[in-house]
Amino acid sequence: MSEHHEAVAKRGRTSPITFYRQVVAELRKVVWPTRPQVVQYFFVVLVFVLVMMAFVAGLDYGFGKAVFALFA
Repeated sequence: MSEHHEAVAKRGRTSPITFYRQVVAELRKVVWPTRPQVVQYFFVVLVFVLVMMAFVAGLDYGFGKAVFALFA
C-alpha cells in the first residue's frame, strides 16, 4: 500500500459533516454548462436517439420480412 492509502486507513471513516464539506467543495469546482449549451446538447442527443430508433426499427422490419419470407 502507498503512504497515502496507509494514512487514510489509519484515520478511519470520514465524518458525515466532513464528507458533506468535501462534496460541496468539489461541486464548486465543476464547470456547469450554460443554458444554450444544455439546449444544444439536448437536441444533439434527441436527434441521435431518433436516428438510432429509425435504424433499429429498419433492422427489425427488414429481419422480420426476411424471416417471414424464409419460413412462410
